[in-house]
Amino acid sequence: MPGRGRCPDCGSTELVEDSHYSQSQLVCSDCGCVVTEGVLTTTFSDEGNLREVTYSRSTGENEQISRSQQRGLRRVRDLCRVLQLPPTFEDTAVAYYQQAYRHSGIRAARLQKKEVLVGCCVLITCRQHNWPLTMGAICTLLYADLDVFSSIYMQIVKLLGLDVPSLCLAELVKTYCSSFKLFQASPSVPAKYVEDKEKMLSRTLQLVELANETWLVTGRHPLPVITAATFLAWQSLQPADRLSCSLARFCKLANVDLPYPASSRLQELLAVLLRMAEQLAWLRVLRLDKQSVVKHIGDLLQHRHSLVRLAFRDGTAEVETRGKEPPAWGQGQREGEVGNNSLGLPQGKRPASPALLLPPCMLKPPKRICPAPPVSTVTGDENISDSEIEQYLRTPQEVRDFQRAQAARQAATSVPNPP
Repeated sequence: MPGRGRCPDCGSTELVEDSHYSQSQLVCSDCGCVVTEGVLTTTFSDEGNLREVTYSRSTGENEQISRSQQRGLRRVRDLCRVLQLPPTFEDTAVAYYQQAYRHSGIRAARLQKKEVLVGCCVLITCRQHNWPLTMGAICTLLYADLDVFSSIYMQIVKLLGLDVPSLCLAELVKTYCSSFKLFQASPSVPAKYVEDKEKMLSRTLQLVELANETWLVTGRHPLPVITAATFLAWQSLQPADRLSCSLARFCKLANVDLPYPASSRLQELLAVLLRMAEQLAWLRVLRLDKQSVVKHIGDLLQHRHSLVRLAFRDGTAEVETRGKEPPAWGQGQREGEVGNNSLGLPQGKRPASPALLLPPCMLKPPKRICPAPPVSTVTGDENISDSEIEQYLRTPQEVRDFQRAQAARQAATSVPNPP
């Protein structure tokens, strides 16, 4: 067969293709010599010279995956299986990890950053598919620091140019509340503490929406807020039997961990409910406190939009308007006393302005300790070099004086000492 060369033994050109164990071979039909063995693919020049072509040269796949990348890909798949994510989520997370690993900054990073990168790819995938998963849950599984995780997460989102939607709070509430062990009687949960799942979930969603409208969720981890809202919803459905139960005992009955800031979020929610209760006439006369206001959560949530507006917005505008009223000069009173008397308050006292609807970090900013200024060790006796002196010269007169001083010093040092 022309174009295939000659047999190295007999010199015949009768070379035929034969298949032996699925491998393509060239065999001489005259003497039976196997000319080439294991050829996967060839080109015209290689066929003429009877040279084999390797698999990597034939396909161009000569890049090898490093052990570090292989380990990271295994960690991504293992994390997806632990979280019981769908197979499509696993493929997307693996693709994001491979894209991020192509960057030199990621390949040269430390092992801790690569481990956090695994969780970032999984979290980005879950956010894009509206899967309720928090950053704190990923950090708990990976034993990672939350600050380090958040910084790398933002870096990867910017590096890959991804569009990641924010976490859906309603879906997170449904998923988190479904893990509570309070929906059926058991030896550890008395019958009076068992609650209907749909009722509890509906009221919890309303309380979380209230917390979101009053800035209690902004910039904070959502699980402590959801825990406090679930506790209030559970108490308000049967307040007679559950007001004596504490938040810690509630979490123990529900078989969930008590987040550390949940107690603070509970007090903030109760303060908002008390402000709203002051706007209802039939609740204002009862003089409610943080324990008794739980009994009326259903009424407050029914009118929460108007009550929040009255408690935090209209009241503030009214106080500002009263402060700008002109004084009644004809009655011989000082400025500001007319508004106080019309409200039935004693003279010299102004009504307390209602709380502004602002985030808690602005109402109660944390105290920042200013670092002490560094102690200066300059005494003025330090030697100053000539080059440094030139930096301080500003006027031509100073330059001339400096040059004369330098010339005088050189003349004094050049005169020999007398014998």
